[in-house]
Amino acid sequence: MIDVCAAVICRRRRFLLARRPPGSHLSGFWEFPGGKQHPGESLAECLQRELREELHLDAEVPQFLTTVEHRYPEKHIRLHFLTCRIPLRVSAIPAEGQEVGWFTAAEVLLLKLAPADRIFAENYFSESKRL
Repeated sequence: MIDVCAAVICRRRRFLLARRPPGSHLSGFWEFPGGKQHPGESLAECLQRELREELHLDAEVPQFLTTVEHRYPEKHIRLHFLTCRIPLRVSAIPAEGQEVGWFTAAEVLLLKLAPADRIFAENYFSESKRL
């Protein structure tokens, strides 16, 4: 089981997502940004580190939302979703050249999402107030 953290960042009713880079697991799929948790690291510490490393973002203290478990053919993950804020005038700068974008809830549901992210998005956006 691999523990992974993902950031749910909303700005002006749009959500930040990143596209998996070529050559990576699930290449080309969109996901909420984040990454693997290191031993001894809290979920919040993991997410803050991953956002700094991958997108050069400093997130305010993340708050836990939910966890989704998903089994891929090659691995089993436990994906922890946390909501967090970033300063309004700060932009994501992808360190690995991956594509990033801001999407409405309805647009997120139309993207080619990684399977675990799809499970989360369909549940999270099922409440009409988030659409």
